[in-house]
Amino acid sequence: MPIADLKSHLAAAMRLFRVPADNPDLARAQFDAFSKLIPLLYFILISNTIAVAYTYLNVAPDWLTMIVPSVLTVLAGLRTFWWLRQRHLVRSDADILRNLRATNWLTLPIGAGFTAWSFALYAYGDPFAKSQVAFYMAVTVIGCSFSLMHLRSAALIVTLIVDVPYVLFFFATGEPTLKAIAVNNLLVSGAMVTVLFIYYRDFADLVASRKSLLAQQGATQALSDENFRLANLDSLTELPNRRRFFAELSSAFNDAERRNVRVAVGIIDLDGFKPINDNYGHSVGDRVLIEAGRRIREVCEGFGPQRVEFARLGGDEFGLVVCGDPDDADLLRLGQRIGDQVKLPYQLDTGHTGPSCSIGFASFPDSATTPEALYECADYSLYHAKRHLRGRTVIFSSELEAEIRSRGVIENLLRTADFSTEMDLVFQPIVDAMSEHTAGFEVLARWRSARLGLVSPADFIPAAERIGLIRPLTRALLVRALAIAKTWPDHIRLSFNLSAHDVCAAEGILPLISIIEKSGLAPHRIDFEITETAVTFDFVRAQQSIATLKAMGCGISLDDFGTGYSSLSHVHRLPLDKIKIDRSFVSDINENPVSHKIIKSLTGLCDDMRSPVSSRASRPAPSSTACAGLGCDFIQGYYFAKPMPGDAIGDYLVKEQLRLEGTKAKVIA
Repeated sequence: MPIADLKSHLAAAMRLFRVPADNPDLARAQFDAFSKLIPLLYFILISNTIAVAYTYLNVAPDWLTMIVPSVLTVLAGLRTFWWLRQRHLVRSDADILRNLRATNWLTLPIGAGFTAWSFALYAYGDPFAKSQVAFYMAVTVIGCSFSLMHLRSAALIVTLIVDVPYVLFFFATGEPTLKAIAVNNLLVSGAMVTVLFIYYRDFADLVASRKSLLAQQGATQALSDENFRLANLDSLTELPNRRRFFAELSSAFNDAERRNVRVAVGIIDLDGFKPINDNYGHSVGDRVLIEAGRRIREVCEGFGPQRVEFARLGGDEFGLVVCGDPDDADLLRLGQRIGDQVKLPYQLDTGHTGPSCSIGFASFPDSATTPEALYECADYSLYHAKRHLRGRTVIFSSELEAEIRSRGVIENLLRTADFSTEMDLVFQPIVDAMSEHTAGFEVLARWRSARLGLVSPADFIPAAERIGLIRPLTRALLVRALAIAKTWPDHIRLSFNLSAHDVCAAEGILPLISIIEKSGLAPHRIDFEITETAVTFDFVRAQQSIATLKAMGCGISLDDFGTGYSSLSHVHRLPLDKIKIDRSFVSDINENPVSHKIIKSLTGLCDDMRSPVSSRASRPAPSSTACAGLGCDFIQGYYFAKPMPGDAIGDYLVKEQLRLEGTKAKVIA
């Protein structure tokens, strides 16, 4: 064998008797496991030593039966006590490596000492006593080796120090029984070393696998933490979002209820934000929102002694949770500081602007007894501020509570309403701007209450949303609307409005899908109109619902486009078939150059996205003509027809056909 190979094998053999220093994780695992078994090792040594010393007590010198075993037992006991103390200590990697190496080399003198003492006793005993020495050494080395199995190098040293002299000594006696014992012990030791190598390899693999698993768990946890952070973070302003706000509100409310102290909810709305978006564009609007959010956050962080949690709820609306037992004076002071900061000028590319803000507050226990009701009271305070005290702070009061009670009349009557008899459906034509043919009808609901008479959708639809009746109301109206639409000509489509609660419900839109399938009306003849509010309410669920409806073949329209902040940030991410421009831009299109420019810009944007555009034309014909001239593909409104009951649609379509044929005949003539 070449010298180089011999040296290599020798170095590899020497490494078996050393504690590796290149794997701190393995060393720490060895130390932890080893420290639990080392007391057992010393128990084996002490108990076996006492048994052998007792056997030779009357036949061997006292220094061999009393002094030497006592010294060995005391040393073993001290080492046991030392190891028991190590279990609860926190050690560094370097300290662990140093202790393992010390233990590794201590096995050499300890093993040699017990072996020499055993051989010294052997000569004084009778055959039975000599057999006990052989048994003692064999059992002790096997027990100690297995106790040291986590520290392979120490186990190998003990086996080598004890077994080699053992085999040579008893084989040299010439006694057939002892020779057989020596050979047997040699074979058992070989098997034991094989088991030791296999166990150590598996132990090292287990440590490596555990390290890999911990690393994967750490990465998974980091990803989970990041996902949680993103799920609770507003992507534009990097403030806590609506979800985080309501979680904080629930926690703060429960704490205040438990401690019997006050907690307040505030809702902030920027006044005049829509004109900023309209006049300067959404990129400027984004910058205003970011800057306003930064200013409000600074006020909240510096407001003491109360703790104020701050979040963006959506659009230009922000939320506050004021903890620390605030009184009305604290809330007014906080509102004043926020208002003063928000209305400071904003440096923009096109100049300076400074929107004000309206704030509504409500506090527990004065205003409400649940987190949801407290938020509703704050929202109503904001509503009151926007209507009557724009730019001011309003705290929920008994007067506002009385106003809410009047709204509660509608809600209570709605709970007991029979949707099948009290809800009427009317249909407004949607006309192709070029051909002036009716392309479809939008279904509208009307509530005829026995007590209140005709109630506007602007009143009962929000009420249904507030009390959780909007989904059953939607389903009841959809069943009737589809049954009526089935009687129309095949080219006429039905346009049906869905609320945020319909598209963002936890169970999804499965009930609506079931209604569509049972109706027998082809899904491609149905257009669902979804407002920007519905999209921003829970964009992920709304996106999933829209995708499902699209997969069925239904059309999707974004209603009232241009009224919400988030139009451009979401519209490009949705599979929309049509975009409806809000009527507020159309009503004064011929008198207001700004409305004219806005519609022109919106139609151009939609044309680039290859999305048809629809608008609501007012009664005068010029509005309709102007919208068509600016690129609107579909128009609806009183100019063509008022909303009509379902049984009037047939006559309407016949009259329309006669009118268009007459117009065509005049053109040809």
